[in-house]
Amino acid sequence: MLVKLLIAWLLMAVCVVIHSIGLVAAGHWVKKRAFQNDRSFWHVIRLVVDIAGWTILLHLIEIGVWAVFYTLGSGLPDLSTAFYFSMVTYTTTGYGDVVLPPEWRMVGGVEALTGILMCGLSTGLFFAVLSRMFARRFDSNTD
Repeated sequence: MLVKLLIAWLLMAVCVVIHSIGLVAAGHWVKKRAFQNDRSFWHVIRLVVDIAGWTILLHLIEIGVWAVFYTLGSGLPDLSTAFYFSMVTYTTTGYGDVVLPPEWRMVGGVEALTGILMCGLSTGLFFAVLSRMFARRFDSNTD
């Protein structure tokens, strides 16, 4: 069991690294595009849609990392099933129609905790960007 938890911790660390790199890249991109003089309604909407798409891509990559592990570790029979299971687990939906073998179930729990954490980081990005955009918009209206 300890080995499986160590593996789960390593997978969590890989997800944090992927998400951190992705969020830093998004931050650089937002800095270049978001705070231009164009503060129109549609500019803001486009920015939010772009950030949503980017963060979902990051989550799908992380889900894929877990799915590959489940397939290679013989926890699940094929990549398609593993990806489905991983997505349901990572998002904490938990349908229960596909389950890991008993010796791998603690790993699934760590994936769910990791998914919650990564979704929280994504939410933080949205909050930071929108807070800054609203602050700039209100500051420019008081001039």
